[in-house]
Amino acid sequence: MRAPTADAIVLTRDARGQEILAEFECSLVSLGLKHGDMVFANVAASARPSAEPNESNNTAVGTTQAPRESAMRVQQDAVDCELEHESGLIPRPRDTMCTHGARAMCEYCLPIEPYDAAYLEEHNIKHMSFQAYLRKVLSDHKIRGDISGAVPANFALPLEEPEYGVRPKCPGAHAPWPAGICSKCQPSAVTLQRQPFRMVDNVEFASRSVVDTLLEFWRVSRCQRFGLMYGRYEVSRDVPLGVKAVVEAVYEPSQGCEEDGVRVNVGPELDAEVARADAAAAACGMQLVGMVFTDLTPAAEPGKVLYRRHADSYFMTSLECRLAAYMQEQRPSACRWARAGRFGSKFVTCCVSGNADGGIDITAWQVSNSAQAMHRADLVVPSSVPSKMCVQEATATRYVPDVFYRYINEYKLSVTANAKPAFPIEYLLVTLTHGFPLEPHPAFRATEPFAVENRQHVHNVQTLGALKRHIVGALDSSERLALVLADFHLLVYMFGLDLLGAEEVAMIGRVVSEPMEAAQRAEELMAMSGWQTLVLMLREAADSELDPHGSVAAGSSAAGSSAAGSSATSSSAPAAVSEPWACRHCTFVNEGSATSCEMCALPQD
Repeated sequence: MRAPTADAIVLTRDARGQEILAEFECSLVSLGLKHGDMVFANVAASARPSAEPNESNNTAVGTTQAPRESAMRVQQDAVDCELEHESGLIPRPRDTMCTHGARAMCEYCLPIEPYDAAYLEEHNIKHMSFQAYLRKVLSDHKIRGDISGAVPANFALPLEEPEYGVRPKCPGAHAPWPAGICSKCQPSAVTLQRQPFRMVDNVEFASRSVVDTLLEFWRVSRCQRFGLMYGRYEVSRDVPLGVKAVVEAVYEPSQGCEEDGVRVNVGPELDAEVARADAAAAACGMQLVGMVFTDLTPAAEPGKVLYRRHADSYFMTSLECRLAAYMQEQRPSACRWARAGRFGSKFVTCCVSGNADGGIDITAWQVSNSAQAMHRADLVVPSSVPSKMCVQEATATRYVPDVFYRYINEYKLSVTANAKPAFPIEYLLVTLTHGFPLEPHPAFRATEPFAVENRQHVHNVQTLGALKRHIVGALDSSERLALVLADFHLLVYMFGLDLLGAEEVAMIGRVVSEPMEAAQRAEELMAMSGWQTLVLMLREAADSELDPHGSVAAGSSAAGSSAAGSSATSSSAPAAVSEPWACRHCTFVNEGSATSCEMCALPQD
């Protein structure tokens, strides 16, 4: 390798290469340097030798240059970029031990790092934030404070996700797995331990109506419900360098509902539904942040539910843990400090269940990076015991390393135990906090909500007739139209019709995301050709054509119109429509024409 020329050397004041002084051929006086100043010399990136594509240097270049180049192309979340500009230092007030002046500091009042163990223990923070953990890792490489600059030259990226599978491209001279294996591609033994950090620290529901809409299904049918939470990630000031997931809406995909659980077909059908909901959320500046499900059982006392999830039973079942690992693996978190360009996931899981007082409460979790790695390597499978996760048996194509976990025995000693055949799932969980804002300002603020998707089980159906009654009745005022459009379920249904162009979709998104200018954006929307075409189609179509089979769409401002043939008797007066009634035995809402309950078969009277 040839030595770099003088023109290829750049002088900087810091080791990270951010403050460039000048090119090499300059005098010390022109650079403003004095005796005792430290100067760092680096070779310009354009002048660095490139590796030839031969076999001898593929290993060396692939392990250093490729991860760094991929990290420079990573597009991180906006909240991560915002937190990287902050130092994260925690200020401390003047202590009684301080003997200095007002402008000085000592060891008793100096700001402390966001990962300080004493501070975390004092404030009962079980898991530090990911950004605090990143500062702790970078401090070992003498990088502190603002880390928003470029990754230093020749810097080995410190973060790497665990891998428990056989290395796919082994440099050893043997046949690839499963025909051959060696110590280089064989995974090491796994020792499970509590993850010290969490990717998201808090889950904040934008308003109580977000949860009440989900609970409404259980109150009517007594069946459980599953939903996908949409919102955004913001900075949380409750913990140092924290991140919170703000939930604005819950989308309910197609599912089979039972009193003791739900059935969700994870596959292309779910992916297609999620893609439609993602498009509606993206138009409003939001994204998929997590999932939520109910686990409620009525107690003997009216208005109470059973307290099923506690320390003596389980907090999360192994099946739910496996689903969370799958969902997190599908949505990794981009990180430019990780060798693979990704590290962990910000996808959260919430469960609505009973608490010790018999009321309804929410718990939030994530699974650890180790849980994602074990799922990725196909090492674990849910067990019949909710609080236990089983380790898979090794096969001809599945290599299962030794798995251990540590616990405190009855003698208060730390003991290592073999995880086979099963181990507690607590070693895979990371607990989060949750709450509601003191002054809620939800993005979806519609006062007359549209019908929720996939609720045919409770006769709540989305139809074009309901869409017509929602939109056409609000066209006389831009303020009313802006309020009607601020409904996530309405947007998903309307965008799924493929009647609006990209410009109309973007403008509707601005109506939701810019509440202070929502009326003005609604006026601009009404002047667009695609929107006028949709309104014209809804106005010209009869309600009988838009509501097939006389479906009753909940959330609409009026009941479904009569069938076309009913006007033969009286062309001026519409046919009477019976009101739905709730069963006094099981509270199921039946159609008005029914004389007995469809759920429990008991008579109406």
